Amino acid sequence: MRLNCLIAPHSRRCSEADDTVSAAHTGTARETLRPLVFTLGWVALAVAAVPALAGIRLPVALQYAPLVASLLVLGLPHGAVDHLAVARTRGRRPDRRAIAAVVSLYVAVGGAYAVGWFRAPAVAFALFILVTWFHWGQGDLYVLVALADADYLRSRAQRVGTVFVRGGLPMLVPLLAFPEWYRRVATTLVGRFAPGAVGVLSPAFRPDVRLGLGLVYGAVIAGTLAVGYARADDLGPWRLDAAETLGLVGFFAVVPPILAIGVYFCLWHSLRHIARLLLVDDSATTALSDGMPAAAFTRFARDALPLTLVSLALLGGFALLVPNPPGTISEWVGLYLVFIAVVTLPHVVVVTMMDRAQSIWAYTGRH
Repeated sequence: MRLNCLIAPHSRRCSEADDTVSAAHTGTARETLRPLVFTLGWVALAVAAVPALAGIRLPVALQYAPLVASLLVLGLPHGAVDHLAVARTRGRRPDRRAIAAVVSLYVAVGGAYAVGWFRAPAVAFALFILVTWFHWGQGDLYVLVALADADYLRSRAQRVGTVFVRGGLPMLVPLLAFPEWYRRVATTLVGRFAPGAVGVLSPAFRPDVRLGLGLVYGAVIAGTLAVGYARADDLGPWRLDAAETLGLVGFFAVVPPILAIGVYFCLWHSLRHIARLLLVDDSATTALSDGMPAAAFTRFARDALPLTLVSLALLGGFALLVPNPPGTISEWVGLYLVFIAVVTLPHVVVVTMMDRAQSIWAYTGRH
């Protein structure tokens, strides 16, 4: 029985499943992953926070290092298995038809969004923030449901609230704490296409707007955690959720955004998604259940390598097409973020299909 059957054991597909991986087998794999998922990310974030807490300002080039590293380490590769992920999540072997469907999705959706950056870059930037907000919240919802056994998320409204809160940690908190940095990043991204267009985004940086956003966001955090506390049968997962939420508020409030986002992207969001991918791959799940996480991650790296290299080639071609080619490291990173935006939109569609197959948005009574 695959992970989707562990999450939604009463579904028709699960009652008819003849998967060779047993529930206990997958459960052992989950236990192997938990320390990596819940510990490694926090260690990385804590290390990144030390200089800021000590009042040390790191060189800008060093702050960009995690984002640059994400080209090959976890970040870009975490979406390079999408062509295999949907079929595996549905308990099928990826065949040419399944792979072609995902490739077509990327070409159609990603291509249309790429055109949007050339035609209306400020609007495309705003869409990037909103899509990433949803997607990064979506990723943490999966982890809470599938790995943390969050029994208190008993309604769709709670899960929507959780996605809103978790996605807003990396997307909204830096705007509230570092508005000039945020503006600088927006200017860099939009400036590759139309430097003057960034003015459309100016209202978002006004103190009164940021204050209003902060008050609403804080209220949603408090409300979501309060409802979860009231509904929790086991407070352990709720405490984990609360600690992560409040800890990430502090992290993004004190660590410069470029460094904070780079570390979070690689060692929080991407690592958690890769863990999800391993749990729908029979061979990786077997390695994990046998206590060999290195073998499981090596298999992921092998699966991700071809499309990671294709993505790097596409990024190089993208640099030749933009009206204002990058020159400085910040401009190159800005272009990379635009490319990430383009591939994130179809990636979100793929992950949403995985959510549906695994009943992530529906409380099944398991937790």
